[in-house]
Amino acid sequence: MTTTTLLATDRWAWWRKVLFRFSCIYLLLYMSPLGWLGGIPILNWFSEYYGEVENWLVNLANTYLFHIKDVLVPLNGSGDTSYGYAQLGFFLLVALLGTTIWTIFDKRPNYTVAYYWLLVAVRYYVAMVALRYGIIKLFGQQMIFPPLSALATPLGDLLPMRFSWYFIGYSTPYQFFSGAVEVVAGLLLLFRRTSTLGAFVAASVFLNVMMMNLCYDIPVKLFSIHLFLLSNFLLLGDAKRLLDFFVFNRPTQPTVRYTLPGTWSKRSRIALKAAFVLFFLIIPFYEFAANSNQGPAPNKLATGFFSVEQFQGSPVDSLRWKDVVFEPTTSGSILTSDTLFRQRYRRGYFSYKLDSLTHTITFRKNSFDTTALFTMHYTMPDTNHILLRGKVRNDSVKVALKRQNRHFQLAERQFHWLSEANR
Repeated sequence: MTTTTLLATDRWAWWRKVLFRFSCIYLLLYMSPLGWLGGIPILNWFSEYYGEVENWLVNLANTYLFHIKDVLVPLNGSGDTSYGYAQLGFFLLVALLGTTIWTIFDKRPNYTVAYYWLLVAVRYYVAMVALRYGIIKLFGQQMIFPPLSALATPLGDLLPMRFSWYFIGYSTPYQFFSGAVEVVAGLLLLFRRTSTLGAFVAASVFLNVMMMNLCYDIPVKLFSIHLFLLSNFLLLGDAKRLLDFFVFNRPTQPTVRYTLPGTWSKRSRIALKAAFVLFFLIIPFYEFAANSNQGPAPNKLATGFFSVEQFQGSPVDSLRWKDVVFEPTTSGSILTSDTLFRQRYRRGYFSYKLDSLTHTITFRKNSFDTTALFTMHYTMPDTNHILLRGKVRNDSVKVALKRQNRHFQLAERQFHWLSEANR
């Protein structure tokens, strides 16, 4: 790729300097490069301390300025919680104040060197995200195939987010393809010569992700919007060249790049790139590969879809069990409105643990809960019948279950080249 050298003595327009100052402060706050240390042994304490300070400042700003909610709900896997919006407001406020102070006291003609390093930080951040999400898709670990509990749930009861999740998880090849594209984008962004192509691929990928999140109410809207904008930020420096080539059909000029001084050796750059690849590509790839080979947890309980032949003990009809699903992954669900279980889509979800010596099964709301909901004794006359006896809410309960060979066409993963009747 032909390039010309961008000199550190060039003079920038005033508006460009202001935009850079704001972008620099906001993007560094959002990407939180210091937070990347969380995956590095010994240095992870610094990342935790940085996170605690940021959390305190965000809550302080919300208390006195934003008033989004009295008590902010943490992110917890969702980027669109009240804390996420308070954090967004805090970053914008700090960026505005910082830009104002920076503009008053700093009169340098340009930020060529700082812009170079900001682009490097953004490029590696987008690459890191693309690689992480891409790798888990390669192993089919982000979106799962609809389990029996989902297949037994009426379509109209599913929320749009869960519906879209199963849409992707249904097809392993499609999920692998989408993950492979993200991995390609991440790899291209790691190298300066292919960074423009990588930004193009990343912008395309994250545009699709952003639209899915917006249209299916997936709770990572803010994050996906930022990833799309960051991918386009990487293309801003080449905007004129790209417009000339793709839109105006004019000859393009060579790429204008800032060249690092000779003291910054090639070996140093290679060492930093190798460290990044190690922590954000090789280690995650190994971990996901190991997890994907573990397979389902050992289980001596008959699994599948069971109808309730007999239910004795609960005086309230709404708490009665209509059917029970035991998944191979020591989880399951019950068709009941009993709030003792984790209610989702009109089913009560649970996690369970077996004790084969005492023939007991312990029910919990989630696999990470330490407190049991209740424990029941189980017997299995054969693989098609399960009898449960125990106390639920101090009521003696007896449940007789019979396996049903439920036929779900969606679980067959059908495919037809000749499509005339598969509707």
